[in-house]
Amino acid sequence: MHSIIHHRLPISLPTAAAAAKLVPSLSISTSSHQTAMEEKLQELINQVLTYHHQTKHSFTKYARSAPSLDWANQPNPFRRYLSSPLLPLSHPDHHNSTSPTYPSLFNSLPPPKPLSQSTISEFLHNSLALSAWKTTGYSTWSLRVNPSSGNLHPTEAYVISPPVSSLSDSSFVAHYAPKEHALELRALIPHEFVSLLPKNSFLIGLASVFWREAWKYGERAFRYCNHDVGHAVAAVAMAAAGLGWDVRVLDGLGHEELERLMGLGIFPKFHIPSRPVKGRMPEVEFDHPDCVLLVFPSDSGEFEVDYRKLRSAMMEFSNLEWKGKPNVLSKEHACWDVIYRTAEAAMKPFEMGKELVAETFRSSGMISESCYKGFSLSEVVRKRRSAVDMDGVTMMEKETFYQILLHSMPSGCGVRQGKQLALPFRALPWTCQVHAVLFVHRVVGLPNGLYFLVRNEDHFDDIRSSTKSEFKWAKPDGCPDDLPLYELAQGDCRDLSKRLSCHQDIAADGCFSLGMVAHLEPTLRAIGAWMYPRLFWETGVLGQVLYLEAHAVGVSATGIGCFFDDPVHETLGLQGSKFQSLYHFTIGGPVVDKRIMTLPAYPGPSCDA
Repeated sequence: MHSIIHHRLPISLPTAAAAAKLVPSLSISTSSHQTAMEEKLQELINQVLTYHHQTKHSFTKYARSAPSLDWANQPNPFRRYLSSPLLPLSHPDHHNSTSPTYPSLFNSLPPPKPLSQSTISEFLHNSLALSAWKTTGYSTWSLRVNPSSGNLHPTEAYVISPPVSSLSDSSFVAHYAPKEHALELRALIPHEFVSLLPKNSFLIGLASVFWREAWKYGERAFRYCNHDVGHAVAAVAMAAAGLGWDVRVLDGLGHEELERLMGLGIFPKFHIPSRPVKGRMPEVEFDHPDCVLLVFPSDSGEFEVDYRKLRSAMMEFSNLEWKGKPNVLSKEHACWDVIYRTAEAAMKPFEMGKELVAETFRSSGMISESCYKGFSLSEVVRKRRSAVDMDGVTMMEKETFYQILLHSMPSGCGVRQGKQLALPFRALPWTCQVHAVLFVHRVVGLPNGLYFLVRNEDHFDDIRSSTKSEFKWAKPDGCPDDLPLYELAQGDCRDLSKRLSCHQDIAADGCFSLGMVAHLEPTLRAIGAWMYPRLFWETGVLGQVLYLEAHAVGVSATGIGCFFDDPVHETLGLQGSKFQSLYHFTIGGPVVDKRIMTLPAYPGPSCDA
């Protein structure tokens, strides 16, 4: 990982010998400039840390949000670009699907399929499309393959692709419309740009509409939007893997480049108010560019991404004919200024340089395929659901529990954990920064209690010295040798996990629940404020694996965004901001509400919900 100085400075620093030859006044000027930049970088880091602490929930006070939900202004979950040409996609026939079995992908990827209208259709169908509709009484709402906090779906997706037969004869940028399962053509782009990418590859851009989450969750929405980005990254990586494609976040591109690439300059400039305000503010509905993913054949071998050339090629994008006008999502709005101030502080700068993409695929650990129910990848990703309640009865076998955790490790099997090489974590270009504290309730043969999963073993000593001295740090019985799971303390922790997760029964009624603990402040200080949202992406990627693993073994899961932050830290003995809990999860036997009817995703109802 390059230093933040490398990312931010517009010129390279002189060598010591060259600096000695500079006139004193220039040396002083350079030193002052560098000092000012360092102060600015620290100011940005302080802003995101202020946001993080300001939006914590506690036993006595929740983070600020609207006192009640403004149902008349619930945001439309479907972005459309009015008057854009619609490029229809096909619907895969999953009764005759060649989709590989879900667990097989963690061992190796199948041979890559060619880039075509049918493979792009299948890819989007298994990553970002609708998965079903639900209806009860007078209410009808859609579900998607990629989950979202409160089912509000702030994440929008854009496809940047070379010509694809039956879609476009030219290279193009398109917005993915999940309700229609179609691409909205935004612009035709110069072939020079896509020629800089590996053969038969394309890009997926992700952007967030903060307003969709802020409508319900207020100031804490920035956290949830970035959880959802991580879920989308993993959804894209898993769907790509089923087609023999690999995925990588191209993190050398900065905020301005992403905005230009996805054509998001069409949105009016948003001026951040000095305090929370309400009223008609359509400009608050803009798409905030998060990242772009390179999707490429897994047999591409080693290749180089030249960010300078990519940026140069996309400079013309501002002059393209961008088609379509974004639809209005709500009549009136509430603007939580701290969200936008923090998003601005966490904007990624452009990184001048080249990136060598040559990370070898690492298989994940496998105890036994008998832990799984034999579902295909398509069945798992499309039938995954978020449990509303857990039954408080279902037990999980110890081997299944260990198997889920083996697939949750970033580096694969047989190596020291830290570098992200296994599916789907390999999409992230930084070293793992997220661990998990587990509350075990109903695992056969494993004592109930508190456990810790160390997902970057370079952090082990730091974690152990930062937590309570009385913790055991003992390997549990039957735990695989290459799974860094440790028992901290035995005991019934159902009531504890419920209280920590905002008094929600679902945290206590599953087989186990967990909190994702990130190496926060040291990562920000070492790299930059822009790593703050990326830590949430990492939790979202891990959360997506937990969702899929749960369905694949025959149970269910749910992400929990509401938890009492510092009481979680106090439970572990953590102080300061070195390690912080960012996301909670629960896995167990779901309670199915038989009053709710399930309808197929396509063709669906005409409502926007």
